[in-house]
Amino acid sequence: MSVPVPRQREAPATQARPAPLPDSGLTLLVIEDDPSGAFNVPEMLDTEGNRVRIRTARNLTEATRLLTDGVQCILLDLALPGPEREGADALDTLRAVLRLAPSHAVLVLTAEDDAERAAEAVRVGAQDFLFRGELDGRILSRAIRYAVERKRSDLAQRQLTESRLRAQENARLERGLLPTPLLEGSGLRFAARYRPGRSRALLGGDFYDTVRTSDGTVHAMIGDVCGHGPDEAALGVELRIAWRALTFAGLCGDQLLGTLQQVLENERPDDEIFATLCTVDITPDGRRAGVCLAGHPSPLVIRPGMAPRLMPTDENGPALGLLPHARWPRREVQLGGAWSLMMYTDGLIEGRVGPGVQRLGQEGMVEIVARQLGEGRRGEELLDTTVTEVRTLNGGELTDDLAVLLLDRG
Repeated sequence: MSVPVPRQREAPATQARPAPLPDSGLTLLVIEDDPSGAFNVPEMLDTEGNRVRIRTARNLTEATRLLTDGVQCILLDLALPGPEREGADALDTLRAVLRLAPSHAVLVLTAEDDAERAAEAVRVGAQDFLFRGELDGRILSRAIRYAVERKRSDLAQRQLTESRLRAQENARLERGLLPTPLLEGSGLRFAARYRPGRSRALLGGDFYDTVRTSDGTVHAMIGDVCGHGPDEAALGVELRIAWRALTFAGLCGDQLLGTLQQVLENERPDDEIFATLCTVDITPDGRRAGVCLAGHPSPLVIRPGMAPRLMPTDENGPALGLLPHARWPRREVQLGGAWSLMMYTDGLIEGRVGPGVQRLGQEGMVEIVARQLGEGRRGEELLDTTVTEVRTLNGGELTDDLAVLLLDRG
């Protein structure tokens, strides 16, 4: 049985848009302009026995109005008049429909003697073509279901490809933005772990770096820009690069931190933004270190046969960006012949312990590290197990950015 397609007249400008149809079942939008009114669409049923709903439009203007989320498929008559302009192509109307509805399945309808243009329509982007003489309910219903599923598959494949490309691009960005330690000739081993707190973020506001200068001194740094957005992440990268450049230029201690504060003040997007920082410079023989703290947690020192302990913090200076003309004293520490030095941001110590409000804190972190050391873990494994235990105690991923680096000697 054939059912004539009812024509819909142009709605007055004041008339409300049609209400969306229910989500169940299929809805087909037919775009055709048959002056004789002889164009018929057969009655169709979907796979669940529901009648396929039909909307009709005589031109692209009407199609734009009728194309809602409830429409799953478009049937375009290629005999529809195209744009009247020089160089216009017979398939320009199809291209316009594909631009109008990039996520919808599109079928084209043409005459039996126009198979070449029908095939070209598929190459342009339609899911399939039909000949007018084949337009019965069974064939059209099957073509609609096939077109809808093929479009879904195409979109899913495209999203998967884009996701893979994005992951590859992010990996390249991460290799470029996170530092490569420059420690050749120092005899020190380096390990680091980095986790941005923002969901799906590449970098957070935490930053770190380690370099060896020409006099044999090893310089290490870790810092944290307050906040978690992309502006803070970008500022962290700027501060890291500035620290490396200033370190190679020979600046150290209070002079270096004062210059970094000037960089922060000129580059930060808001006057309320500040950054904490810890810098360590290790003598060429590896037995002594100078430490400067700018509002940052104190490093953890690990020595053979001794419990890990935090470096003293009685000479801690303010965070960068808080006080003009601030000073940051440099404290000298004896390291000895064999040691490990762990530097970290507050993301490692501010996670929760259980379901309550209690935080891990520095004491809790020291206990975790001591236990992992007692179980024989060192280097990369020590960092992995420590971060894993902190996340487990927190009940899942940490909300703050986290950076940890470990230097080992002997």
